[in-house]
Amino acid sequence: MKTIGILVFDDVEELDFTGPLEVFAMASLSLDLKVLTVAETANEVRCRYGLRMIPSCSFHDCPQLDLLIVPGGPGARNHARFSPVILEFVREQQGFVASVCTGALVLAAAGVLKNEDATTHHTRFDLLREYEGVSVKENVRMTMGKRVATSAGVSAGIDLALALLAKFWGEKAAANVAENMEWQSKSWRPLRDGAQAP
Repeated sequence: MKTIGILVFDDVEELDFTGPLEVFAMASLSLDLKVLTVAETANEVRCRYGLRMIPSCSFHDCPQLDLLIVPGGPGARNHARFSPVILEFVREQQGFVASVCTGALVLAAAGVLKNEDATTHHTRFDLLREYEGVSVKENVRMTMGKRVATSAGVSAGIDLALALLAKFWGEKAAANVAENMEWQSKSWRPLRDGAQAP
């Protein structure tokens, strides 16, 4: 079984994490995978637009992850990318790491995007360029490397999750989830290592 963790923190953008959560949770109905939300502590997280949620686990009791997804939002820009505890958690990951929207700033601050192609929300390219060694790609839906992927803003996280599902479990599995979700975008397929989706 593969375990997918989605990082959450105060002021996280709701769709940045609920989109990928929906993709992987739906896939888990027929595939051998588990998806959970992870936060620094087990305390309630207050999201950007008022949603309150309790994470599945804290950093302390988080199992080993095969994939970590880092969402964005004001909390990513103003807190998570400056948090030594969050950055260390991201650095410690041995599996694949991906970001949605300004979650790329957290990956960059953790050093994960050095010498990698990356994208983020179109209004935050300037912030991403502040990190040395990051090759910022504009006008792409996502980037996919050997161990790191990034996506553009908000709804692009659904395409990213579908692309990762296709990468690890096959295109048919991803197509089935996209059909069940009635997701119209085709930006997630096919996306190979080193590619950027338009």
